[in-house]
Formats: sequence, structure tokens, C-alpha cells
Amino acid sequence: MSDRNILTEFTYERPTVERGYAGQTLYVDVSANRVAAKPVTAMMKEKFIGGRGFDLWLLWNGVRDTTRWNDPENEIVISTGPCGGTTQYPGSGKSIAVTISPLTGIPIDSNVGGHFGPYLKFAGWDAIEVQGKAEKDVIIYIDGQAGRVTIEEAPADAPTDTHLLGPWLMARYAQSEEDRELTSIVSAGTGAGHALMGCLNFSLYDRRRRALRYKQAGRGGIGTVLRDKKVRAIVVRSPGVSGDANGPADLGRLQATGAEMHREVRTFDDKQNRMRRRGTPYLVQIMDDYDLLPVHNFKFGSHPDTPKINGDVWEARMTQGLPDGCWYGCTVSCAHAVDGFELKTGPYKGEKVIVDGPEYETVAGVGSNCGIFDPDAILEINFYCDTYGIDTISFGTAMAFAMECYEAGILDKDKTGGIDLSFGSAAGALEVLHQMSRGEGFGLIFGQGIRRMQDYFIEHFGADAGFVRDIGMQAKGLEYSEYLTKESLAQQGGYGLTNKGPQHDEAWLIFMDMVNNELPTFEDKAEALHYFPMWRTWFGLCGFCKLPWNDVVDPKNKLTPEPQKIMHHVENYRQIFMGVTGLEITYDDMITMSERVYNFQRVFNIRLGHGLRADDAVPYRSVGPVTVEEYESRAARYDSQLREWLGLDPTTMTVEEKMAAHRKYREERYEKLIDAVYKRRGWTENGVPTLEKLRALGMDLPEVVAVVEKHL
Repeated sequence: MSDRNILTEFTYERPTVERGYAGQTLYVDVSANRVAAKPVTAMMKEKFIGGRGFDLWLLWNGVRDTTRWNDPENEIVISTGPCGGTTQYPGSGKSIAVTISPLTGIPIDSNVGGHFGPYLKFAGWDAIEVQGKAEKDVIIYIDGQAGRVTIEEAPADAPTDTHLLGPWLMARYAQSEEDRELTSIVSAGTGAGHALMGCLNFSLYDRRRRALRYKQAGRGGIGTVLRDKKVRAIVVRSPGVSGDANGPADLGRLQATGAEMHREVRTFDDKQNRMRRRGTPYLVQIMDDYDLLPVHNFKFGSHPDTPKINGDVWEARMTQGLPDGCWYGCTVSCAHAVDGFELKTGPYKGEKVIVDGPEYETVAGVGSNCGIFDPDAILEINFYCDTYGIDTISFGTAMAFAMECYEAGILDKDKTGGIDLSFGSAAGALEVLHQMSRGEGFGLIFGQGIRRMQDYFIEHFGADAGFVRDIGMQAKGLEYSEYLTKESLAQQGGYGLTNKGPQHDEAWLIFMDMVNNELPTFEDKAEALHYFPMWRTWFGLCGFCKLPWNDVVDPKNKLTPEPQKIMHHVENYRQIFMGVTGLEITYDDMITMSERVYNFQRVFNIRLGHGLRADDAVPYRSVGPVTVEEYESRAARYDSQLREWLGLDPTTMTVEEKMAAHRKYREERYEKLIDAVYKRRGWTENGVPTLEKLRALGMDLPEVVAVVEKHL
């Protein structure tokens, strides 16, 4: 290609992947146009495993204590882990992306499907770290077939929005059908360049559709960092995919374990959640039935119009009969899409496009939480968020906040530039989204996220500080994912006591806690908030998706001593890890692996000026009813709780008195939960991992101890 302006070129001899590791990581500095290889040490594999662990360790060594998200030394690091790229077991193609978040100011980790992570490893790299800021937009190209890495100036005609950029890059780097199948792209769109909630799109080439599709590393603004670095895309070409591409120690072990899990999926999926036909939206009606679906900015947990957007609706809309997995060999195949959707708004109005998803989080976030129960509107928002590079979870939760502020009179059309942001206004939500892509109007304010909107509304619009703090569903600066937590103290902790902010991939305990009442004491909740975050962290170290763990389950699991842990599948993962790496491990070893990285990430937060008890606070909307409307919508429940919990007679109290009594009790209860969890995790009362805990984990590295000692 004559128009390829190559700024730097690096050649390498592609290593053979052995026991899950290529043995080296790729470093790219787009300020200095420098590319280098770094060795994967025995210490990295022992203490950090891979995936999120490698990401955090490389980021830790790349930044300073004072580094902020838009400093050149901030990095984006992506790794899949030793088991990533396994084709024998469902959901084994995940990657984890990490950076210092524009929203939170601390490391954010976001898991994502697609082909990039495994292809990167098969191209010879266990991770890639991108540092610096380019003068002009660049493309990083990793050619695993030729053993060559280039940084190239992006031509003036290169698109930015993902659904256009992907085909343009394929035409440039992958002319043959075989190369298209072996090529994957990481990119963000125009929205990520103006908003702090930008996401990364990871591509997979859909052989049946002969088109690119995308999965999102959505949380925390990683796409914003990519655009700030002026990286238009990272492209990798893999030398190929095979059943032994990971260089497993025991291929037969993988095959036997995988065959049994595939049997479970084929036998039980249609009878349980129908993941292969409707994906994660199967949850919508279930959440509504249990009063857990976020409606109108998490005020309510159900709505009469939910059947308009439940799993039945999406099963009918999604194209059926295609093997919609986001990695080879995944029989769960949850990555569905709607084909031939005609856009009705925006710069691409009239185009027919593929819409990946929607996932449950998108349906609940931009749908019910905003009072939007129109499937076409949800698909339109879903598509534009993806192509603009905007996280649908942050967008939906932030839009629900803005809509409540509009209905409360904090916002009006003068302040929004004429946009109606009443609950249910799909047109208003889409106009804000299009403004975000253009970097103008109310979209610029909105795109900064809830935490900054709260400050802006207080300073510029005279908003009541207590009210907007109570209803703004963010913690640590990250917008909540889409579950109502008022009646689940454990899930309040599952959001508030995370390292990165309120995301359900650390702990989803609502059913154990609220529905089944399996966690009656603070100690029970603390134990769950120790085990499940550690167990779920393990997926991100190794390259696994969590869905095959607990979304398709053999009924015999109910007969096991700890059915909530789904130990039959935990054993599967133990076998897969041992089959790939050749390391014999126990269940306790798996939790210890995660504890090392989890505690390291907590210390990383502290190093950057956050990560103490004050940072684990949550908005009161997630704990109890903020408004009279909320209280009265569930008055019988709340009145009964006053009698049962506090021995009060609600008939003698005003609504305001009842709400105040609830608030005092519920906030004190949350603080007691924090005490119990910190104690179980081996942290001080201020949330700092103790030196004893770090020593027990073998994580008393000098640089880690130096941070901790300042706070003991």
C-alpha cells in the first residue's frame, strides 16, 4: 500500500506459545514511536498469572504516583491470560483491558470478548501496553504472520466511527477471506474523543455474515484514553487458531473437560435461560418479577411495560440459526445480533446495519432505567453507543440521572439546549448521544459522567447538593450497572466495596441475599463478599467468561454442599487451568491467586490517592428510598420493615419521619457491613491491606509495602 506512512518498524521472531504463555509482552510508545519486547518473568506468572494481573503489574511500572488519565505516561494494557484462546471450553476467549480511568482516577479493568486477545497471544505477545501520545492519529499494526510491528500515520480518509473504520482497516490489512478471519481490531469512535465514558470495541470476523462484529470493553473510559493518545486503532493479524495453539500441557484433559461442559449446554440451556437463543436479555423479565429491574433512575424495580423489552422480544428480533459465540468453540453462544436494522436518526440515518446485542445491561440501562420501552429505540441507542465508542452502561445510568434531574426541575430546555429529557424520551436521549459524538451542546456536559454532572448542576444550576448526591448512581466516579440493590445489603457491598467501582462482575449476590435469605448475618455477607469477588477475579486472570460458570448448570449441582459456588464447574476450570499450564492447583490456590492481584489493585488505588474507606461510600438511592414517591410506591414493605427492624409504629409517623428512620438504620447497617468485610479481607478499618495479609499472600513487594506503610 503506497499510502502507508510507517513511522517505526519493529521485527521479531514469533515465539511458540507454551503452556499458555508466549513469554513476552509488547511495549508501544506512540510519543517516541518506539516498540520493544519485554520478558514475562517467573515472578509475573507466579504472582500475577496473566490477564488483569499482567495488566495491573505493567501499568504499575509504567506510571507515577501522580499520573492522571490524560498524562502521556498513562497506559492502556490488554492481556488475555494463560487459558485465553482455548477452543475446547466455552467462554475461553476473554481479554482484560486496564488503564487509569478518566471517570475514577484509579485503575479500571474491563473484560471483553472478541478475537483480539487470543490473536495477540498467538502473534507472540502475552500483553500489549500502549503509552505516550501521538502527534497525529496513528494505527498500531501487529503482524503475527510476518513477525512485524509498525506504528503508522492514519491517512486523512480513515474513518473514526467503528462500524466504518473496521471495514476500512480490513480492506487495508486483510484482503483475503482467510486474513479477515485472522485479523482483529481494537478501536473507539468519535464519541470517545469528547466524553469520559468512551469504550473500546474489540472485533471478531463473523464468517457466516462475512462481516465484522464487535464486543465492548465498556467500563471506565478506556476508549477515551485511546482517543486521547491519538491511536485510531490497534490491529493484529494472527498466524492461525488451532486446538493446541495455546501449547497446552495436557490436551486430553482439555478435551475431556470441555466435552462434558458442551453436553451440559446442549442439554440444559433451552430448559434454563435460553442463552443460545436470546443471550443475556433473558434476565430482563426475571429482574422485573423480583422487583430488581432498574426503572426511572433506580427508583423502582419493575414496570408494566417490561414485557415490551423482555427476553421474548429480543429472541424474536435477534437473527437465529447462527453460531453466535465471540470465540471459537463457545457453545453458550450468547453474542447475538440484529441484522438489517435501519437507522432512523443521526449521521447514518437510512443505513441498514448489524446491531450487536443488546445485552441485558443495555436493555435495562438505556431502556427501563430511562423509561424507554421501545425496542427500536434501544437498538438505535445501542448501535450509536457502539460505533461512537460510548459505554452503554454509563450512558444509560447517566441518562436516567439527567432525566430525573429534568423532571425535578434542576434541568429544563433552556439548560439542555431545547432537548426534552423527560423519562421515556428516546428522541432526547439520542440527541444527547449525537451531540456527544460531535463534542457540542449539553452532550459535552453529559459526557463527563454523573460525578462531574453533579458538581456542575450544583455550581451552575443551583441544584440541591444532597439531592443530586443521593440520586446520582455512581460510586468512585463510575456509573452503576443495572441492578436494584435497596433490599440487598450484600449487593450494596458488592457494588460499593469493589476496587474499580460499581460493576456486577465482582459480586452478584442479590438472589443469595434477598431472594433466598442465605446470608442472614454480617459475617455471612462478609464471607460472600470475600469469596465471590476473589473467584470472579480469577476469570479475568486466566481469560475466561463467567457465563459458563453459572448461567447453564446441571441440576445435580443442587445436591452439592455449596451449590451457590457451582463447585462442579469450579472443578472444570481447575482442570482447564492445569491442562493448559501443567501446574497442579487446589481450590484454595485459585482463591489465593486472585487475592494477590485483588489486594495489589487495592494498594494501586491507594498509591494514586484513593482506595480508602471514604472511597467505598455509595449513593443513598442504592441503599433506600430517597423520595416520597419511592417510599409510597412500596409503602407496605417499608412500613413492615419499620415494625420488624426497629419496633416502630408507622401509623404514628409522617412519611418524612419514616424515611428518616429508614435512612439512619440502613446507613448504619452499610457501615457495619464495611467493618465485617474489611476484617474478612484482612484490611484495616480504613480499608488498607495489612502487612500481615500481604506477607501471607507473598505480595509484600518493596514497592507495595512502601505504599501501605504510609497508611498504617
